[in-house]
Amino acid sequence: MGPQLAFLEADWCAEVFFGGERGGGKSDAQLGYQEDGALRYRDGWRGIMFRKTYPELEELQSRAMEVFPNTGAVFKSQPSATYPFSNCWYWPSGASVKMRYIENEKDYGRYHGHQYTGISFDEVTEYETPTGLLKMLSTLRSAQGVPCTVRLTGNPGGVGHGWVKSRYIDVAPARTPYEDPETGFTRMYIPSRLRDNAILLQNDPGYKSRLLAATFGNEALRKAWLEGDWDIVAGAFFNCWSQAMVLRPFAFPAWWTKFMSGDWGSARPFSFGWWVIAGEDFETPDGQIVPKGALIRYREYYGCGDPLKHPNTGMKLPAEDVAKQIVHLEKGETLSYRVLDPAAFASDGGPSIAERMYTQGVMFRRADNARVSTRGAMGGWDQMRARMLGEDGRPMIYFFDNCRDSIRTIPMLQHDENRIEDVNTDMEDHAADDARYACMSRPYVRPKPEEAKKPRFMGDGMIADDLFKAKPARMRRI
Repeated sequence: MGPQLAFLEADWCAEVFFGGERGGGKSDAQLGYQEDGALRYRDGWRGIMFRKTYPELEELQSRAMEVFPNTGAVFKSQPSATYPFSNCWYWPSGASVKMRYIENEKDYGRYHGHQYTGISFDEVTEYETPTGLLKMLSTLRSAQGVPCTVRLTGNPGGVGHGWVKSRYIDVAPARTPYEDPETGFTRMYIPSRLRDNAILLQNDPGYKSRLLAATFGNEALRKAWLEGDWDIVAGAFFNCWSQAMVLRPFAFPAWWTKFMSGDWGSARPFSFGWWVIAGEDFETPDGQIVPKGALIRYREYYGCGDPLKHPNTGMKLPAEDVAKQIVHLEKGETLSYRVLDPAAFASDGGPSIAERMYTQGVMFRRADNARVSTRGAMGGWDQMRARMLGEDGRPMIYFFDNCRDSIRTIPMLQHDENRIEDVNTDMEDHAADDARYACMSRPYVRPKPEEAKKPRFMGDGMIADDLFKAKPARMRRI
């Protein structure tokens, strides 16, 4: 069965995500899903289609103008006695499909209390979190027994890559339903492939060549657009992230220097990391060489609930309770120092977060919060990137694989649209901030590669060895 047909016929599955390669017919599949519901369930079908912004919605609407009228649907931009909704498609049977945009969580308020049988989110990886989607699930209901479903489409990459991958790609193999143990909702991933879109390939045979040209030199983007590879993060801020930086935990020498870094959060997650500095070149039990001076994050404490149900949401724990847990996790370890987000030292009519943690025996100093480079000095992101690139193919920063939230969130970060040298702070950047403070506390500069020694040409066809002063005895005629 073709992927588009599987997408249409899976009305037994509450959520289906159809994603992968560009040109796989995803938007047409969404239109087909809504049209099929309207024709099959007639006046029992109440559909709604979302894009993130109004201009993007116009593009989807333009395609709907070519598809929906073929089955008798008419579009009404303004409400009337006969057609009660604005910007809505109506079929003669009484079925309707609204065209809407939902840019952020607060936009959900427009739809609270509504009733829908079919909800479409097109290009869902453009959303930083699934919060809007999850809230819209509450509007799914039908008094006529119509199956209530959600359909999503998108490509790898974008600010929502991480949560989409976690929610749909990682939980089960493709085309295999996964039942959420808490809600009983089923969800499934169906891969989208360009080769399955026969109409596009026939009518526009040059499309794939243009994708190849558009991704020239960008291997991550090419794998995302042409292979639908979800293990590659197209447009990642840290495109130098490598699995070589993830290590199985091992016992390191007790004399190596240890320290801690932290990023405070209450409504948003907090992140604390414990680091050790490699005191010498060290071979791990897996045979990997960790260079002298490399940072290794060997433990972390991350204050977040379920990242799928409550993404980028903090635990709102008192600073004293967090400090007690830090003391418990350290188990009497000796640390050289701790650095903490400077904002945690601010006082607002009472003791600061740092002061409250100090009452429990956890003392921090202010971290260097420089994010980007200024006046020749390296910023925190450059420090992290330099360590990821490392020396001679060996990174200078590592993460034990028990530091799951760092490994989950740092590779997924995207650039800020308005400040390309910074990360998108609407994303889950807390472990990255924490690691940035750690790197700034241990400044590192990648060694410059030695320039190849070039011969110095002299007059009359002679060259001099650059290692010595030019003397007649050290010259030779060529």
